[in-house]
Amino acid sequence: MGPLKDVIRALKAKKSLGQNFLTDPNILMRIVENAAPLEGRTVIEVGPGPGGLTREIIKHPISQLILIEQDARAIPFLEELRVPFKGKFTLLNQDALNISLHTLGDSPRKLIANLPYNISVPLLLNALEYINDFESLTLMFQKEVAERITAEPHTKDYGRLSVMCQWAANVKKLFDLPPGAFIPPPKVTSTVVQFTPRISREDVPWEALERVTKAAFSQRRKMLRASLKGLVASPQVILEAANIDPERRAESLTVLEFCTLTKEWLKYAQ
Repeated sequence: MGPLKDVIRALKAKKSLGQNFLTDPNILMRIVENAAPLEGRTVIEVGPGPGGLTREIIKHPISQLILIEQDARAIPFLEELRVPFKGKFTLLNQDALNISLHTLGDSPRKLIANLPYNISVPLLLNALEYINDFESLTLMFQKEVAERITAEPHTKDYGRLSVMCQWAANVKKLFDLPPGAFIPPPKVTSTVVQFTPRISREDVPWEALERVTKAAFSQRRKMLRASLKGLVASPQVILEAANIDPERRAESLTVLEFCTLTKEWLKYAQ
């Protein structure tokens, strides 16, 4: 394998693909160590680019490595990693948003990625819908997105993303990375966040909770009796059934209250 910085120089990050390559070996090692234990696992990495994280991952005795890279220019460099890796190696030159990540490889599986900012939220939601098929997700986001993911009720960052993430998983912010840790440096600070499946959570369908939270936060400054009119003709009925004051706003509801509201909406919709 050539030196990482030489590979990065040869690739020349594309803005259109949201590429910002990590170069600091200590940070790369720290990300992978936080995803451990990796022994005997299937590890899926999205957007490996020049293979900085990949080089750290294959130092661990994982059973299978699956790399998904949309940029065809990076494929020859990533192919070189087959040689030092002793497990099963799969390299897909595809768009990760078009792949059912939870079906790849054998369980237990872990997802580790320095995600391109432009696909980070949709890819996260795709994975979270099937979070029980993963042991953990260790992912990098813009710091402002990480703040939304981990936000508490009654805060400006709390929204649909917060509810969906915290309903599906235990969410933990690990550490921040300054722009200087990347080539080229982004204009924002990045944050590594880890998700592990919730052992116990309210039993509501993913799609239903998505619809309720989308309606509730679509007009977040309005009272729920008004914002939910896009979802149901008589919001007052389901709000009262859920024991939620119709004059409250979406940002004041807990994840549990959103689950209760979703159950009442499903009853009403039948």
